[in-house]
Amino acid sequence: MNGRATRRSLFAGLLVAVACGAARASGEPAPRAMPPLRVLFVGNSYTFVNDLPGMFARLAAAGGFEVQTAMAAPGGWTLAQHAASAETLQAIRGTRWHYVVLQEQSVVPAIERERAEHMVPAVRTLAREIADTGGAPLLYMTWGRRDGLPSAGYGDFAAMQSALSEAFVATARELGIGLAPVGAAWREARARDPRIDLWQSDGSHPTVQGTYLAACVFYATMLKRSPVGLAYVAGLPAEQARVLQSVATDVTSRQRSR
Repeated sequence: MNGRATRRSLFAGLLVAVACGAARASGEPAPRAMPPLRVLFVGNSYTFVNDLPGMFARLAAAGGFEVQTAMAAPGGWTLAQHAASAETLQAIRGTRWHYVVLQEQSVVPAIERERAEHMVPAVRTLAREIADTGGAPLLYMTWGRRDGLPSAGYGDFAAMQSALSEAFVATARELGIGLAPVGAAWREARARDPRIDLWQSDGSHPTVQGTYLAACVFYATMLKRSPVGLAYVAGLPAEQARVLQSVATDVTSRQRSR
């Protein structure tokens, strides 16, 4: 498939995935019948690798929620590119989304000048478009690279994640929008069980475990329920999935209480 065709496929009429189900986390009451939750994911390969939108929809189904997801996620794109893209803007305007998730290119938020000159204006533009349709923008805090970003002065994951976390929290506060603390959950997961490998061999993109952790954070953030005990584990060992579910619950709860 050539580059242009690949790009079209990642906007793909918007690749809507629908999921619903009755299984629930242990002890959780059944959610009341409600219209499907519609979520558009705007980003790049951190979103489309392992199909994060689809994984989130399947996780939601395990909790008894009906969710419709779609994505606009060409590889390597920044939010500035999305803010200037007629295709992305049409994706936002074309459906009444409850949430539109905004995922920035992995390096941009860690470099203050890039964040100030490119990321913040782009998020502001996209958030305005989303609000105009009645939806809520949700900033996607991404994770640091396994070996950091030495060229920018971050010698390891911990240093890069600290910079990313500060940048995302500052941006969310400045613009008054929601934040899904996926990167903070990666740091917590590494502290709880370093044996769980969240990065692919490139030290940047997520493994299935990494994407599952992100999906659990979005579940806890958007649906405001704990994913602990959900039956859908994306093929992971049950013990690993339980750790990731618990991490997402705890980190999201702390984020919500700030």
